[in-house]
Amino acid sequence: MSSSSKTILVDFIRHGEPHGGDILRGRIDPELTELGWSQMRAATNFSDDFISSELTPSWTKIITSPLKRCSDFARRVAEEIELEPDVNCDWQEIDYGDWDGMPMSEWRKEAADQFKAFRKDLSALSPPNGENYLTFKGRILQAYDLLSQEIDDSHILVVTHGGVLRVVLPNILGMPFNKSFPLHIPFASFSRIKISVADEISSVSLIFHNGAEHPTRVKKLAK
Repeated sequence: MSSSSKTILVDFIRHGEPHGGDILRGRIDPELTELGWSQMRAATNFSDDFISSELTPSWTKIITSPLKRCSDFARRVAEEIELEPDVNCDWQEIDYGDWDGMPMSEWRKEAADQFKAFRKDLSALSPPNGENYLTFKGRILQAYDLLSQEIDDSHILVVTHGGVLRVVLPNILGMPFNKSFPLHIPFASFSRIKISVADEISSVSLIFHNGAEHPTRVKKLAK
């Protein structure tokens, strides 16, 4: 029997800072702020004029959530490197339903009971009129599994969301999904994995996570 093998690199980037301030963002669709654009350019080694550098990866495919805080950047990168982005709804954020757009301070109180139960039971997280966590997790892992079907030597950029990465990264690291809160996934967080496939058996290794920190808004403390 002949053996076959392939290696695929996948870069995951969370969107930069969106408009709207400190609110919960699921399917609401704000655009990136100027800082958000800057954060994502810095993470991918593009200049302010969107000129690539020798440190900018040579991606062969770009996959993006359809939400503007991801897709606007993905389309701009794709234009620069002459690719057509794959806009894929499976990579969008969880649907927070009635919670979507709620100020974070209010949401933490509103969702406190569900998150307390979530630490013991994944099915407990179910935003009213939204997407329950188990459905969300299944959607993301299905999209993630498809990455191993890309051709040998592919280098893929996936532009997505913090909640999505809190499914992908624990899955790679073998962490319980409801224990991922300590993972630091700031705006423009950038991670790389390597998928190795041999004889239809795949293995995944995390090359790096948060390879760099990028500017955030800083509030001056009152004296």
